[in-house]
Amino acid sequence: MRSLFSGIMITGCVLTLLNCGDRNAPRQQTTFTRLDSLTDYYLGLQDSMLLAWNIMIHDDNQKVKAMHNLLHELTVSASADPEQLEGYEQRLEQLLRLRYTQKTMANADVVEEYDFASNSLVTELITTAESQPQFQYNSTLQKLADEIRMADQRVYIYRDDYDAIVAAYNRFLEENREDISAIDIQPTIEKKPLFQMVADEKE
Repeated sequence: MRSLFSGIMITGCVLTLLNCGDRNAPRQQTTFTRLDSLTDYYLGLQDSMLLAWNIMIHDDNQKVKAMHNLLHELTVSASADPEQLEGYEQRLEQLLRLRYTQKTMANADVVEEYDFASNSLVTELITTAESQPQFQYNSTLQKLADEIRMADQRVYIYRDDYDAIVAAYNRFLEENREDISAIDIQPTIEKKPLFQMVADEKE
């Protein structure tokens, strides 16, 4: 019994010493520097820009898809002029080739050309659909027309959202230009164009 008690006491003392040793051992400390904070914020801005852009483009793709579906519905109903529908289809295919990118949107003419082509096609397609006798009872045509119209109205909302993030990004570059080379190893980091800047150029 005494041996068992002694064994327990010894084990307890060893554990106590080990704990004391761990407590007194130097701990590795991590420091979050100003540069770390700037880098974290910079990467967050880049992620937010990409997300906002992808959401906007995805919604635009859905609008184009709805226009394709509307053309298909008009074609199978055989009520609209086939040549007119074929012309719309060709313009729709060309629309995707006209679309701007994050770089080409710096050219106001590129955005203006895309917007003109898109807006005119949306207007003509919906007008053609609504002029068909079956539009009043064809729920598919009605749904597609509404989907296209609503997506077209969301374009400027998404552009404003994107602009807000880009403005913050550009402001960050301006205020931290001396630290940028340490944050991002790219040889040149430039401010990004905003849709509002493009709109101002057209006025």
